[in-house]
Amino acid sequence: MTSIPKKKPDLHFYRRLLSVFNQNRGQGVSLTRLSRELGLGSKDRPYLRQVLLQLEREKVIMRLKRRYFLNPRVRVVQGRFTTSSKGYGFVIPKNKKRSDVFIPARFAQGIVEGDVVEAMVWRRGSRGRPEGKILGIVERKRSRLIGEFQLRGGQPFIQPVDMVVKEPWPIKLSRGEKPQEGMLITVDRETRELQEIFGFPDDPGVDRRVIIERYSLRTSFPRSVRAEVAKIPAVVSSAELKKRRDLRHWMTVTIDGETARDFDDAVSLKRDKHDYLLGVHIADVSYYVPLGSELDKEAYQRGTSVYFSEEVLPMLPERLSNWLCSLRPQEDKLTMSVILRIDSQGRIKEADFFPSIIRTAARLTYNSVYKIFQGDPEETQKYKTLRPMLMDMRQCARLLRKARLAEGSLDFDLIEPELIYGQGGPVAVIGFETNEAHHLIEDFMLAANEAVATFLTQKKYPLLYRIHPSPSVESMDKLKKILAHLNISLPPAKRIRSQDLQRVLEEVKSRPEEKFVQVQILRSLKLAVYSEQNRGHFGLAKDLYTHFTSPIRRYPDLVVHRLLKRALAHQPPLPLPLSEIADHCSEKERRAEEAERDLLRWRIFRLLKDKLGEEIEGMIVDIIPDGLIVELNEYFVDGFLPYEEIPHPVRVRWKEKAVLRRQGSPVYELGDIIKVVIALVDPFRQKMVLALPLKEKKRKHKNG
Repeated sequence: MTSIPKKKPDLHFYRRLLSVFNQNRGQGVSLTRLSRELGLGSKDRPYLRQVLLQLEREKVIMRLKRRYFLNPRVRVVQGRFTTSSKGYGFVIPKNKKRSDVFIPARFAQGIVEGDVVEAMVWRRGSRGRPEGKILGIVERKRSRLIGEFQLRGGQPFIQPVDMVVKEPWPIKLSRGEKPQEGMLITVDRETRELQEIFGFPDDPGVDRRVIIERYSLRTSFPRSVRAEVAKIPAVVSSAELKKRRDLRHWMTVTIDGETARDFDDAVSLKRDKHDYLLGVHIADVSYYVPLGSELDKEAYQRGTSVYFSEEVLPMLPERLSNWLCSLRPQEDKLTMSVILRIDSQGRIKEADFFPSIIRTAARLTYNSVYKIFQGDPEETQKYKTLRPMLMDMRQCARLLRKARLAEGSLDFDLIEPELIYGQGGPVAVIGFETNEAHHLIEDFMLAANEAVATFLTQKKYPLLYRIHPSPSVESMDKLKKILAHLNISLPPAKRIRSQDLQRVLEEVKSRPEEKFVQVQILRSLKLAVYSEQNRGHFGLAKDLYTHFTSPIRRYPDLVVHRLLKRALAHQPPLPLPLSEIADHCSEKERRAEEAERDLLRWRIFRLLKDKLGEEIEGMIVDIIPDGLIVELNEYFVDGFLPYEEIPHPVRVRWKEKAVLRRQGSPVYELGDIIKVVIALVDPFRQKMVLALPLKEKKRKHKNG
């Protein structure tokens, strides 16, 4: 005879309970029969009543004449749990046709970001979205929990940081384990035993170790992978070379960042009367990474390279990523080439694809190419033989970009934060701006990716598409209302196209509100993901798009290379589980981006600890029920300004995104630039509390 878990019902119990209800839909079930069907003893009857009473309060079941009936709206979904900084979370269903399920914080205790869970859904919340509660964990994303070590009444606890409900957990310490209060640790989620002591949040290297643990990043390669890589010959056989088109006599260059070492794309350009013959040559990683090999399996598990400020966690071992595959100057390299004929209007007239061998003439940087564009005498002299081709490339890229923007492709030009390092770590943060050389490579890669997608689709080959779903009507309606405050108009939410949003971006260019508008538009869009089904790319205004140009650092590109090779050889498509690959790689990409962002923010917040009490300028980027969210302009992170800081009397119309005086005139609105001081910074939790400068408080109070 079984019994109910003492603390709370688990997933197994809920599954059995719902099964009994579903077998008796419309008839109802008595308490006695329910106990019998569940195999419960009489001693469990009082607790079963408590469970049923709670479900009755939640309107999951109803009681009528001593019988219990299941709410007909109840359904169970399985999916990945994702948390919000505001305390609640969402279940992203495995069934992509279903909407995300909102989970209030009280229904998500003990759940960690990334866990696969089962949730019961039976109602819609105040915003009309599905709402439910988590029944249990199907698969734990991580076996260990990260948190801060605390002592309470002399007993050891961990204050978790990755859970929605952050109540301290009692933990077990072995003899000799003596973490200090405030240190960051990990414990086993099942046994609650201490696993690792990282150190204090500000200790050197702790931030990196915690982020790697939090996002389950792989930092070393298994012995089996290293053994495979060691056996890869450095010299390509003559038989293989004969299968390829020899382009070593073409003038070809790589253009990358100053610190890049994994050069996976090179470009060339020739003029043919009024047309441009653009060559995009991509490292042939698939030649070195056989499908199903240990190396391939490891690359799939990683999904992507992860780029921290001063370190890369590569998808492929360095012998491949930085040597054998990398298109280093003056070395013969195997590539997959895309040759595009582009006319004077920036239209692609022809496309050719083939395996090749190239030899790059030079390793250029974005800065050096941009200096050549600007007429810098030193750089121009240094690369005088390359300059004519580079200037033609500049004109070709401009034509491609002009044509793309005319179609409605969104052109965001946000400044990204970049850390400056000294001997002891980060010493400053600056804004990194892209230049025309960045745009040139971006436009060439976009053209190659689209051409490959078009070719494989026309050949009716399966493909791993890069899709960007259209934004929801709700998000467009919200954006429309926000922009209306700036006297910027949009069509009705249902009719908004990418062309309309690009028009807005052009309208605000070089205006004070440009950054604010760009951020609001970005927030209103959905994430781009991988899919075996083509749904178009909203942000690029493309009907067909894929990722082909970065196989050293992205697994989907490696998959597309394999598919393209099969098509070119007129061989049947590979029997790949593209749907599974798409979901896996989308998730790995999302987690890599979050890890990169979290480590960057942690280090920026640590710099801001030295700025406590200083007056800093920021922009109001959100207005929520209990305060303002203000992004510090020079530091690219946001903080919380409580309404208690604002001199009264004011009233908050947070749904309208405004803080008003009693007379109705606005005190603060979205996009306003204000002065704040930093009152509190917690780098580990990435939280910052702001206050108004004293003089600002006096001024606001006087005007109010």
